[in-house]
Amino acid sequence: MNGDTFKAKSTGIVFSNKTKITFVIALLVSLIVVIAITITRGAYNVPIVAVYEVILDNLNLADQSNRLYDTIVWNIRVPRILLAIAVGIALGTSGAVYQGTFRNPLVEPFILGVSAGAAFGAALSIVYPQYLFSVQISACIFGMVAVFGAYSLARVRGETPLVTLILAGVILGSIFMSGVSILKYISADTQLREIVFWMMGGFYYADWDIVWKVVPAIIICSVVLCLLGWKLNVLSMGEEEAKMLGINTERTKIILITLATFVTAISVSAVGIIAWVGLMMPHAARLVIGPDHRFLIPSAAIMGAIFLVICDTLARTLTTAEIPVGIITSLLGAPYLIYLLRTKKNIFFG
Repeated sequence: MNGDTFKAKSTGIVFSNKTKITFVIALLVSLIVVIAITITRGAYNVPIVAVYEVILDNLNLADQSNRLYDTIVWNIRVPRILLAIAVGIALGTSGAVYQGTFRNPLVEPFILGVSAGAAFGAALSIVYPQYLFSVQISACIFGMVAVFGAYSLARVRGETPLVTLILAGVILGSIFMSGVSILKYISADTQLREIVFWMMGGFYYADWDIVWKVVPAIIICSVVLCLLGWKLNVLSMGEEEAKMLGINTERTKIILITLATFVTAISVSAVGIIAWVGLMMPHAARLVIGPDHRFLIPSAAIMGAIFLVICDTLARTLTTAEIPVGIITSLLGAPYLIYLLRTKKNIFFG
């Protein structure tokens, strides 16, 4: 597999490393532009100059911001946008890693039951708050438990076949969702509404406390996954070829799946279930930049950040009542999957 150029299977175009780097930089610039636009939009529009003054004031570089603007921008919109960026990075990164690890373009981060496990943990904490941790911690723990349970269930004679692992994830996910249904049935009305609202996904609870708990872990894990992109390139050639090149395939898969699952679980625990991002963004990046994971992973991560910032802005501006972001991503994701199946089925199914 050539490291200097990578031929995109879907387009037949050969991309140089310089072109790929330029594309990633262009995505970063696009993200900055999107942030600058969306931070001014909402139920109360704020001039971009006022946003600049608020940020300078809170960074102790000036003392001239309006108190109302300070509350709207610094206490509400900035943490919300930062959390949307972090979650978009997490889901885009984990989606690219899962698709490369499983060598299946229709795989997304929730395939091993992480969303079902996290939903069960969150529901359990909502119904029995006196016995468990906070909703976020409980969701994260059970999301990880679901994946490691699937991995243990699929492991046979020291190896973990990918097909068996996916089936185990589906089984564990079904069990956890059955548990969620039971908890919905026995919960009080207020608890039921909270469970349903949490499962729809959204950034309405975003604040600086959640940002400081979630963002650093997501950024660190995502950077590590980007640095492991070259190993994913080798692994995507096939396990036998990877072993011949000196890669410990089992250990590499464990590291990749664990880190990808962890950032997904942390994201789900903070904002609920936001589907389709991990499926759409790696595809969008792959169609433009090709399948080289050294550049595909950061491209999918930045695209995920841009996409979720835009979706969150739509969620809080389209109507007077906020729409859960999970609904918007699902509305956009289903048609996109139909498009992929209709136009790229020769790539997916041979």
